[in-house]
Amino acid sequence: DAEMERAPDVFLIGEDVGQFGGAFKVTNGFLDKYGPRRVVDTPIAETGFTGLAAGAALVGLRPVVEFQFADFISCAFDMITNFAAKSRYRTGVGVPLVLRGPCGGGVHGGPFHSQNPEMWFVHTPGLKVVYPSTAYDAKGLLKSAIRDNNPVLFLEHKFLYRRVKEELPAEEYTLPLGKLSVRRPGRDLTIATYGAMTLHSLEAAGELAKEGIEAEVLDLRTLMPLDRQGIIDSVRKTNKLLVVHEDVRSGGIAGEIAATVNEQAFEDLDGPILRVTSLDTPVPFSPPLEERFLPQVADITRAARELARY
Repeated sequence: DAEMERAPDVFLIGEDVGQFGGAFKVTNGFLDKYGPRRVVDTPIAETGFTGLAAGAALVGLRPVVEFQFADFISCAFDMITNFAAKSRYRTGVGVPLVLRGPCGGGVHGGPFHSQNPEMWFVHTPGLKVVYPSTAYDAKGLLKSAIRDNNPVLFLEHKFLYRRVKEELPAEEYTLPLGKLSVRRPGRDLTIATYGAMTLHSLEAAGELAKEGIEAEVLDLRTLMPLDRQGIIDSVRKTNKLLVVHEDVRSGGIAGEIAATVNEQAFEDLDGPILRVTSLDTPVPFSPPLEERFLPQVADITRAARELARY
């Protein structure tokens, strides 16, 4: 809303973003305020409206595309990875496009409404991938994403909607893309995480502190660009690393982080790099199965305890 007030070239497009106010009511009231030329309801056609937005960005506008659920971004994969991501390399012209998507599990949405699609796009040169865990960060990072001259995927974990609440400053602020946040300082091990797992990791760190284990919790905030130096600095202090993410295990960001630390800070490690992740399966619809699938606070605590004893 603030960016639309500030810049008339910013517009919204997606399914139910206007008259309905968004599936999660993020854009409620925007249609009345800005009109149908800047708040555009679309058919169920992700490829079409993402292509439209990419074309609009190419000629100077700043579209914000909303996917009703991030899972369906796969329908627009070609437009994002083969057009928007490659445009600057191919033509020298950037595509200032923001792709918003509610993602993640814990709400019993099943295999088509609960995925974490971030690594499909982290692997694509030319894209930036943002995944905040707090209201403060969501605002500051979204403003930066809209002002960026390149395509940005902005993932919003829907479990955090209306659960994470903060009083935000009235004055203008932005946050840089590619810079992690130390949510809790510690000396005994580093827990690197993002999204809803940041809350789980902080809760686990609180439990560990009762046992005399001080875990440093890093909130990555952006996965591309990844703040590799921030991770290395923490590992050089604590000498141990646990990576926690809700995405499935194989091909997750934990592997990339582990490789980076192995290459740049191997001599600083006093134990193996461990991972706590979801399972390599589709997201179950059944609540008990979903709970088993997702990383829990107890899983993080158990792995951290094991690493601290190593």
